[in-house]
Amino acid sequence: MQWTVVENSDAVAHLVCDRIVQASRLAIDKRGEFHIVLTGGNTPKKAYALLAQARCDWERWHIWIGDERCLPADDPHRNSVMIEQVLTSKVPVPLNQFHAIPAEKGPEEAARLYARSIEGISTFDIVLLGMGEDGHIASLFPGHEHPAGLTVLPVHNSPKFPPERVSLSAEVLGQCRQMLFIITGKAKADAVSRWRHGDQMPVSMIRGQGKSEVILDQQADGMNDS
Repeated sequence: MQWTVVENSDAVAHLVCDRIVQASRLAIDKRGEFHIVLTGGNTPKKAYALLAQARCDWERWHIWIGDERCLPADDPHRNSVMIEQVLTSKVPVPLNQFHAIPAEKGPEEAARLYARSIEGISTFDIVLLGMGEDGHIASLFPGHEHPAGLTVLPVHNSPKFPPERVSLSAEVLGQCRQMLFIITGKAKADAVSRWRHGDQMPVSMIRGQGKSEVILDQQADGMNDS
């Protein structure tokens, strides 16, 4: 695991944008297409806004989402709505290559449908993940059971609104050539410190098949707690 600490959330967003652009060019050069899993959150949102201004071969992009809230399809709290507003509405990614989770159908049905959508994807090129103050990633929360063998999980009783969600499993999220954890803000510093000290949290149980990097700002950096 590589840890990269930069000054603030803006610097994190710029570095994340650069990492994504580099990964897309490499993937398209080698395999002719680029598969990315996006996450929600304010800092990723900044990165996506920067990404929308980048020069990329957008028609070869496939955009997936790591987790989604079971809300109406146009609800502003949905990750898909944020991604569309700041990125996909501004770049020529083909509509059928933006793979939103149909979470408006409810956790079980949405998980079943999304699992079918990703069946042909053996490895994502890059997966982006945030981390909550409790160490959760995507919609995989501490204290919840995450059954092995499932690619997409229906989530109930989320400690964060709304209680029903859909999430890619830890196993599927780890099936990637590159993984980026994006963490900003002082409120995350305790969880970062616990992660570095080996505490068992959802974030500590996932690894990409290739390079894994944590990009965080100085406020989130928990090393000073040691």
